[in-house]
This record gives sequence, structure tokens and C-alpha cells, in this order.
Amino acid sequence: MSNHRRRPAGERPDFEYIPREPRRHRYLEEDDDEIGYTPTPDDDLVTTGRHAVVYDEPHFDERDYDERHVEEPHFAEPHLEEPQRHEPQRHEPHRDYAEPRYEPRYEQPYDTESVYEDGYGPRSYGDARAYREPPADDHPYVDDYVDDSDDAQAYPEDGYDRPQADVAFAEAETQIISAIPEEIPPTAIPEEIPPTRAAARTQARRRKQARGRARRGKVFGVLAAATVLIVLVGVVFVGGKLFFGGSDAPADYAGPGGPEVVVQVHPGDTAEEIATTLADRDVVASGSAFFNAAVQSNAMNSVQPGFYSLSTQIPADDAVQELVDPASRVGQMIISEGRQLHDTTDVQTGAKKKGIYTLISEASCLGDAGQQKCISYDDLNAAGAGDLTALGVPDWAKDSVAGVPDRDRQLEGLIAAGSWDFDPTAGPAAILQRLVSESSASYEKTGILTAGNQVGLTPYKMLVAASLVEREAMPDDFSKVARVILNRLAVNQALQFDSTVNYALDTTELATTDADRAQVTPWNTYASPGLPATPISSPSIGALQAVEQPAPGDWIYFVTVDAKGTTLFTKSYDEHLANIDQALNNGILNSGR
Repeated sequence: MSNHRRRPAGERPDFEYIPREPRRHRYLEEDDDEIGYTPTPDDDLVTTGRHAVVYDEPHFDERDYDERHVEEPHFAEPHLEEPQRHEPQRHEPHRDYAEPRYEPRYEQPYDTESVYEDGYGPRSYGDARAYREPPADDHPYVDDYVDDSDDAQAYPEDGYDRPQADVAFAEAETQIISAIPEEIPPTAIPEEIPPTRAAARTQARRRKQARGRARRGKVFGVLAAATVLIVLVGVVFVGGKLFFGGSDAPADYAGPGGPEVVVQVHPGDTAEEIATTLADRDVVASGSAFFNAAVQSNAMNSVQPGFYSLSTQIPADDAVQELVDPASRVGQMIISEGRQLHDTTDVQTGAKKKGIYTLISEASCLGDAGQQKCISYDDLNAAGAGDLTALGVPDWAKDSVAGVPDRDRQLEGLIAAGSWDFDPTAGPAAILQRLVSESSASYEKTGILTAGNQVGLTPYKMLVAASLVEREAMPDDFSKVARVILNRLAVNQALQFDSTVNYALDTTELATTDADRAQVTPWNTYASPGLPATPISSPSIGALQAVEQPAPGDWIYFVTVDAKGTTLFTKSYDEHLANIDQALNNGILNSGR
């Protein structure tokens, strides 16, 4: 049903602003982007009826209404890799006829194109306005009555449901205006002209190209990272092949093995470094064979730095088994605190206490039981009496050691207590030189070279005093005993330590006899004032630090009163005699001789 009506001649058209129907479809010609397009303004602007052209409808070339052929709009296929965006519902155009460009005037045939006066005509995409009123001065008019009720707005006379006024442009029925204003009011032209449709399409293409470049950049980044990873894996693989002898099975011995050799595992050695060492010493045919066997053995984690006696020319699996066997460890010994160079015998039990030279001899043995070859005690004792420089005696001890009356005891105290590893294939002098040199470095770390200025002793005499502290007291009393030594030396009083008497006798006992104490020796502090000629044992680091930093006190006497090692300190001689009686009552001072 049409809502057109005839008007008497000269009557102004009346206008009613009714919102147009919502946009039903949207044609995208090249890019799948939502383009906020607004046509540019143009003076040739007329919108008529419900078929007035709106901003977002496609514009076709002008053709007669009865022309049957029409080019269908092109729809861009979405890229498969791009996320799909929701698009408004589209209506396919009728395929049997072209859509009208304009609506014919009343009683005008459809096949006749309307004639428009200058300045007005069908709206094109170059127009910027959906409707323009003629000047009020030239065409006075009177508006028709408009029913503002809800029913009138909801159900217009033409029978079409229409949206609210704020949804879109109003549709208006107008009559061709015969006059064109000479000048368009400034308010009719927008201040900022939107881009043309071509420019909008160009911007959309650029956005699409930018997204494509971003996707390609991500793909190239992933490919580059994968390439670098492949190269690194290849380098590691090729490097491993080159190190372990190529892709063939590594060379390995199959025989029963040859004579034993001693190899050293250094602190921090890896499986590869151990494999190289064994291959160099001809224990295994190739480092790669040992490495392959080692990584399959959990026992390899127990291998410690040190020296090992292993058979030569054995299979890699056998080499691993020999290396983890504790019996293969050689050149290892532990020197306890207070140990002497030579063996001693306990007076009460008759038990023999091995000296440092005996420990070295036993740790140097190589070969199977019954066929062992060891460095003898006598060879070590002879080497220990040799040249001080060749033995590694430090400069701060050379003068005192040179004056020792017994050459067999000149290295006493210069080999520190602790855990040791040495090469048993080395000679006796070389073994002693290493032990003395490393012990000197350990002593120097305590501050022995500078602490002597505070206590009035040379570094060597501090070592001597520390050996007395080690043999006379328990660790909790070390600093007190060190103070007693310094207090007695300060007043030139004899130390009178039973430990110095036992040292010269090569027997150990807590108590001593009057005859023993009466023997004059370079070490007996009952018979001679001052410190002994040499240390009487290998002191611990704790004993040496006690001499360097003794406890404050005025004690002169001390005595152990029970088997637990309880020691009483005093500066009064009468109190000291009472403490001695207590020790006698507990059987501590009874001699076994």
C-alpha cells in the first residue's frame, strides 16, 4: 500500500520524520572489515520514499529498471587462519531484476526515468546528507497534524513496523523542489569531511595487510627458534661423536687385564674426565667405552677424590667395578689428633698405638694380599731425618728443627692431623715432602705467623705448646691449659707435664713414676725448664687456636681428677695438693709401672 497522495498546485509538501527500518544487510566488497563509512556532502541530494538510498547500501551503476543482468557483489572469503568474526545477516539481492535507483513519482511509469531540476536528483554515494529542506522564504509550508500517541508511533499508516527515532535516519516523502538556493547554509555542511569509500577500502586493506604481517612475523619467530634448537642439538650430537670416536661402537678390551697402575681422581672430576684419565693410563681401550659403562652404574656416585689401583687393559665394565670397590683405594690414611711420628705402647693395656710413619707405610701397599709391595717404616724414618728443604719444612720452623738433638724426631708435629691421600708410587721423601708442605699451609691459615706477637712465642714454639695442650686436656679445657702454659713460662716455672715424660719413653700413661720424672731428656719438662725441644704430637687446629687465643686467668696448676677427664684449675699450690689427693683417691694417678 502506498502512502502517496495528490496535492493541489502550489501547496507545500508536508514532512513527517519517521525512523527508517534497521539496516537489513551489509555488502563488503573487498575486505572483511567493519568500515564506518559516511558519504561526503553533495549539493545534488534528494531522498524520497522508503527506497531512498542510505549510507551503507551498495550503489550500482544506473540501469533501466527492466534490465535483467546485474553484477552480484563480491564477498571476500575469510582467511582460514584468521579468527572468524560475527557478521550481520545478509540478504541476497533478487537475481531476476535490478534494484531501483529511485522511486517514480505518482502516476509516472517505471520505465521512464524521472526528470530532476538542476541541483536535485537521486542521492549518490558522494552525498553527505539524507535530507535537506528547501529555504523557508521561498517555500512556505504548514505541517500536517501528527499524532504523537504511542499507538500512532507503533503502527504507522502505511502498515510497516518502524524502529524508534534514535535508531536511524527518518524517511520522508518529498516533492521535487523547483528552486535551488544560491548558497548552502554553512550549518548544512559538516565541519570534518569523512573519507571517501575508496579511502576507507584502502585503510581496511592496510589493516588486513598489517594483521598478515603480524601473523607471518610470529610464524617466522617460531621457525627461527626451532632452527636454533635443531642446530644446538646437532652441535651437541656431533661434538659427542667427535669426542667419543664417531658413530661406531667404542673400542673396548676383552682380555683378563694386565699389571696394575695407580690413577688419581681429582676433586670435581666428571665422568668424562675420569674416562680420559683411564684411557691415558691404558686401563680401558677408549674413554667412550668407560663413559657408557659408568653412566649405567649408580655406584659411580660413591667415587671420592683420591688414588686408585686398577688393572690395565680390562673391559670398561670391569674398570667401573674396580673403581667403585673400596679395596682399590690406596694412599689414604687418617691421622688422629695427638698422634706421634713413632709407635707407642700403652702401659696399662700393652696395646700398641701406630705412629704416623706406620700409617704411611700401610697406606702405601700395592698389589694383592701376599704379593703386596709397601714402603717400609725404616725407609720413611730414614727419609724423615734428611734435608729439611727437601722435606718441605717451612722457613718459620727451620732454625728450631735444625737444633733438634734426635734427627728421627725432627718432623714431629709438622704433619698435621686429618685425612690424607698420597700417591703410593712416589718415594718416601716425596710423600713426606707433600705431607709437610700441605700441613704448613694448614697451620698458617690459623694465623700462627702473626698470633705469636701477642703471646710472646715464635710460630714453631706455638706449635710445640699446642701439642702439649692436645695431650694434657679435653677440648673444652684447651684454652685454660694454654693459659697455664703461658702463665708458667712468664714466671720461668717448670711446666712439669707428665705427657712430656711419656714422650721420651715411647710409652703412654696418665701417671708417671718418680724415676721416670727424674730422667733428663730434651722433652722432660720436670727435669728441664721451658718448652720441650719439639712438639710431642700432631696437634689439632683447635689446640693451635687455643694457644693463639688463650682464656684469661691466673691459673698456675691443674690436674685431672677422674676417668671422665674432669680437670681442676687453681693458682694456689695448697688447693692443687688437695686436688691431687682427690685424683689419687679416684685411682687416676696410680702408675702401672
